[in-house]
Amino acid sequence: MAELRRDPVLMVGEGWDAYRLLDSGDGRKFEAYGPYRFIRPEPQAMWSPRLAEWDAHGEFVPGSDEDGGGRWQFSTQVPEEGWPLEYGEARFTAQCTPFRHLGFFPDMAPVWDWMGKQLGGREDAEALNLFGYTGVGSLALSRYGRVTHVDASKKSVAQARENAALSGMEERPIRWLVDDAEKFTAREVRRERRYDGIILDPPKFGRGPGNEVWRLESGLPGLVGDCRRLLDADSRFLFLTVYAVRMSSLALAGLLQEVFAELPGVIEHGDLAVTETGEGARLLPTAIFARWSNPG
Repeated sequence: MAELRRDPVLMVGEGWDAYRLLDSGDGRKFEAYGPYRFIRPEPQAMWSPRLAEWDAHGEFVPGSDEDGGGRWQFSTQVPEEGWPLEYGEARFTAQCTPFRHLGFFPDMAPVWDWMGKQLGGREDAEALNLFGYTGVGSLALSRYGRVTHVDASKKSVAQARENAALSGMEERPIRWLVDDAEKFTAREVRRERRYDGIILDPPKFGRGPGNEVWRLESGLPGLVGDCRRLLDADSRFLFLTVYAVRMSSLALAGLLQEVFAELPGVIEHGDLAVTETGEGARLLPTAIFARWSNPG
């Protein structure tokens, strides 16, 4: 039976040449994506900024409604088509998107490292990346074996393919699928497929390619249950991240504890965070997570 560890775990992104958290405060954050600096909203930055001024190339100004929206305002020219960045052997394009993101989630870097440790030196693993976005996590996993990358957005999957080509990884054994995560996972269960590791990063709300409606609170238990059916006692991990919800990581861990009751291993939970650069650096929380791991 998987053991639930109640004490929370903190997974901290330290930043690297492609990304730095320069400062945060007053509900915003100041970041560097390669040579360009941006200001974006961040409700969890409840403190005051450390720096007197933020010299940014652009700022995302949110809309007035609670459902999001907003627009970018630029003080200088930023490449509309994006610019290349690197993480390990993966190369990808950063770009100012209409959804305030820049084409990848830098706080996931410690998660990619953790998954690699679970798979050890293997080259024959089978991994599944649900809600895979622009594919940086899939590229990181592909060094350990075959990866199935699933996202409902045709545009995101196309960008993931471009990132693979930019990295010289277009020949890696990665299946790029535009599909609804719930429907795909249910079909894999019926096919009696098995994976060594699964990562899922579901949104709070979304729509599939067939206009399927996804709501986190109602859809997550069934999706995690189907993911469990794709894992066995020889599998190595499941990693679940959740952003922008009023929910505790303990709730996610409780769900995994129930679903993984018949498998060995450990269930942990906690926060993802990014650390600022420079003197007096603080930790900025970004998401909650729960994970199951099995050393075998």
